[in-house]
Amino acid sequence: MSATGFTHISVHARDLEESARFYKEMFGMEEVSAPDFPFPVRWLRVGNLQLHLFQSDAPAPRAHHFGLDVDDFEAVYRKAEELGARDEDGYYANVYELPDGAAQLYVRDPAGNMVEINCPDAGTLDRSVVGEIHEIGGDATLYMNAEKEVRDG
Repeated sequence: MSATGFTHISVHARDLEESARFYKEMFGMEEVSAPDFPFPVRWLRVGNLQLHLFQSDAPAPRAHHFGLDVDDFEAVYRKAEELGARDEDGYYANVYELPDGAAQLYVRDPAGNMVEINCPDAGTLDRSVVGEIHEIGGDATLYMNAEKEVRDG
């Protein structure tokens, strides 16, 4: 017996309306119907998966996060700047290139949850938009399907 994939990610929101608006505006997510749980929730569609928001006043864990693929990294970078969603200093304030060439950017939603934004090829990014990209060493692969295609190819 083994897991076959993820169906959703669930994160807290201090203000469900504000958080839902953020994910719709920042990433173009679409709201979908949610069950009638005995507590407030909002469900959003992202590709074939879902992001579930639940009402809570608890603080967001500092480094816990989930990663999203986007079709326009520079547009998300600009939108994050416009919304003030990027950390101003420290590790999570930078854009990174992983050993497999993928790029990463970190943002925070209105409740403080961290979201990692990914694109498969940092070499295609417009440096006049994203600025400096810091390289990370090692031999890790973020995009597992690409690794499989190379091995099987």
